Order: sequence, then C-alpha cells, then structure tokens
Amino acid sequence: ARLPGDTKVFPVLPEPELPKLDQPWSVMVTGIGGTGVVTVGQLLGMAAHLEGKGAGIIDMAGLSQKNGAVVTHLKLAAKPADIASIRIAAGGADLILGCDMVTSASERILSRASRDHTYAVINSHEQMPAQFTRDADFELPSDKMGLQIEARTRPGGAEFVNATRIATALLGDSIAANLFTLGYAYQNGLIPLGAAAIDKAIALNGVAVKMNQQAFLWGRRAAHDLAAVEAVIGRSSSDQPRKQTLDEITEERVAFLTGYQDADYANQYREFVEDVRVTEADVAPDSTRLSEAVARYLFKLMAYKDEYEVARLYTGKPFADQLAKTFKGDYTLKFHLAPPLIARRDSATGKPVKQAFGPAMMSVFKILALLKGLRGTAFDIFGYTAERKRERALISEYRHTISEILNSLDTKNLSLAVDIASIPEHIRGYGHIKERHLAEAKTRESELLAAYRDGKTRAPVRLAAE
Repeated sequence: ARLPGDTKVFPVLPEPELPKLDQPWSVMVTGIGGTGVVTVGQLLGMAAHLEGKGAGIIDMAGLSQKNGAVVTHLKLAAKPADIASIRIAAGGADLILGCDMVTSASERILSRASRDHTYAVINSHEQMPAQFTRDADFELPSDKMGLQIEARTRPGGAEFVNATRIATALLGDSIAANLFTLGYAYQNGLIPLGAAAIDKAIALNGVAVKMNQQAFLWGRRAAHDLAAVEAVIGRSSSDQPRKQTLDEITEERVAFLTGYQDADYANQYREFVEDVRVTEADVAPDSTRLSEAVARYLFKLMAYKDEYEVARLYTGKPFADQLAKTFKGDYTLKFHLAPPLIARRDSATGKPVKQAFGPAMMSVFKILALLKGLRGTAFDIFGYTAERKRERALISEYRHTISEILNSLDTKNLSLAVDIASIPEHIRGYGHIKERHLAEAKTRESELLAAYRDGKTRAPVRLAAE
C-alpha cells in the first residue's frame, strides 16, 4: 500500500460517543462478492469477542457469487446471551453499512430499515453490476438510490462518501474501501466497539494488516474532516495524469478536422465551441463542463466516418507503419466492406452484407482520399444516401439543440445541459447498428430536453434501483 508522505501531521482524532448496548445493535453489511465484504462482519465479530461482548453473524455470501450481492446480518450485544436471534427482521436494522450503493438501495435491505432508528453509511462509488456487461448504455440511477435510502432511514441519518475513490487514492487499492467505510461509520458513533479492538481484530486476521488498519483510520479521518482528507489526496496526486484543458481538447480536434476535411471545416468547430465557452463563463465563471462536452461531442458528430475518411485512414502513414510493425515478409490485404451504392442486402434481414475486396482496393482508396473535398457538396455521390444525409443532419440538429439550451442556461440547470450535450456518447457503431443506438439516444435526448424546457435541474431517471 502506498501512503501520502505527509500523513503523520494529521491531527489526533477525538473518540466518538459509541452506541450503548442496552439492547443488541443490528447492522446490515452490504456489498459485492469478491471485494472482502464478509471480512467486515468477521472483523467486527472478533472485535466484540476481544471486548468480551456478544456477536452473532449470518453471511448470505453462500447464496452469491463473485460480483453478486452479498449481505451480512450482524448483531452486537453487551454479552452473548443477549442475542436471541441473529437474522435482522423488517424494520430492525440500527445501521446499514453499505459497501455498495446498489445492494444497499434494494428492497431486500431497505425493508430492514426504519424511519425511527436506522442510520446508513454508504459507499457512493458506482460499482457497475453484471447488467453492464450486457448493456453498454446501462446507467446507475445513483441520485434516485440515494433518495430511496434517505427516505427509508431516520431523518438526517444517511451518510454518503465515495470510499472507493478516496481509499484508492490514499492506499492504492480499491479493496481498502470497505474498511474505510467501516472507519467512517465508527467515527460517526455508529459502531458500539472500541477502535483498539477493531485494530487488533485486523491484526489477528493477518491479511493486508497495515493497509486495512490505515483504511479504517482514514475512514475515521474522513468522517471527522473530509476536506482535510481531500486536501491530502490533492497533495499526493501530482504524479497522476494531468487533465486536459478545454483549449487542449479543442485544438487537438481542430487539427484532426483540418486533416479530415479542411481548415474552414475545423474553424466552424472551433468558433462554435468558443461561443459555448463564452456563454458558460458568463453563467458559471469557474466551469468548463458544458464547453468540454460540446468540444468532445460536436467533434464526434463532425468527424463521422464516411467513405472518404475510411480511404484517408487506410492510405495514411499511421496505417502503413502499423502494418510494417505487425507483419513481416509477404502478406496480402483483404478489406471487408459493404459499400453503400453497390453492397448487396441480406434477403432475410434487408441489411447490407459485407464483401471481401483484395489489395487493388488500395488504389480506389487513394483516389477517394483525394476527393474528400467533395464531401457535403453537390458532387458528393455518397452524400445522397440516407445514411450520409442523416450524419449531416445530426450535426445541424446538435448545434441547434446546444444553441437552445444556451439561451436559458444558469447554474441550476448546468448539469442537465451537460447531460444533453453528451447525448452523442451513446451513438455507437455503423450502419444498422448505429441506427438502433441513434434511435435510443434521440429518445433520451427528447426526455432530457423536455425536462430542461420545463425548468427541471436534474435528468429524469429511467431505471428502478432494485
């Protein structure tokens, strides 16, 4: 584990007032399989034993698998005889120790919460569930899940902290997030055990002892003074890759568009991004979020990969260099293409079918690359296809949409404006695959624009949290 060099000067922490064990203290520990969630319950059970207290644990990990939901029912008591049953009943949890937001917001967990007495400490890091591997556009409704947790726990009793981000920055390993979350809960006075006993339990466990003890300590520090911990992260991250400035993002793409088409085309892009920058600066002087989104996604639309661009890429030096690096001796190039004007279509699906073309295709590419100046003009034979017309329409539609949102931009709706400007992120693929993604993206864009026009400040949520 790596530690920031100046951590020794962090002030000594005050000891929190711990819950009294007049009756058993019930904790639901939630998380994702394979991340050490079960260990959290085991450590607390050992710490209770070291203090002569009672602990009862039921791990539901046996019903799970790696990357699946894991739940531990944990009861802590003044003495073992005080624990009549371990499983936490509906409304019976005193604390939800959420090492994962999605699991914590499920009805399975929230049914154990009570508005009267349940606290929650939740790692707000967005851990993508298995559904993400089947749906590239899957999004976690984090805001909605947070609201659900707040609505089912005692007023003001839910705390959210991105334990994964902070623990990884401090200790170099995301596995430290669970002990960080535990430390955060402890410093908030929600664990009825002493810090010394928890530290000793970590030592007795014998796994990554120093890192886990540090994670617990840093969680305590974050609960006491999060800003100070963030400052330590900032001072220790000078070796991290530097974030590109808006100017760098823009000029990098201006250079590409100049090669893609010409300087006039690239300048249209630069001028539009500059207009957005000026408006955003008037509204939020310290923000470039919207300008950066427009710089990225207007470029994506303007640099659509058509026949001229495919030809330019295949005949350019980078492709030739890559071939020379990858292959030695004699080799033959074959290009699998579905040219829009001559491609045959599948009789069953109606979709274009790719055909194999030999090395002679390079000669065609060289001619096409020289003709890129025809793109978008009356002499552009490819420009008359429905697909190319749609590509050009997307550019003008995007510029129109951005111009509309700029007219009513303010600090409250800025985040929603960024969401709207980022819609092209979801337009992926080519041909009929791109058409499907485009239809989905346009539906989402309509939802976001409707919210924006209605004066909303946040994007409408599309998914249930369960």
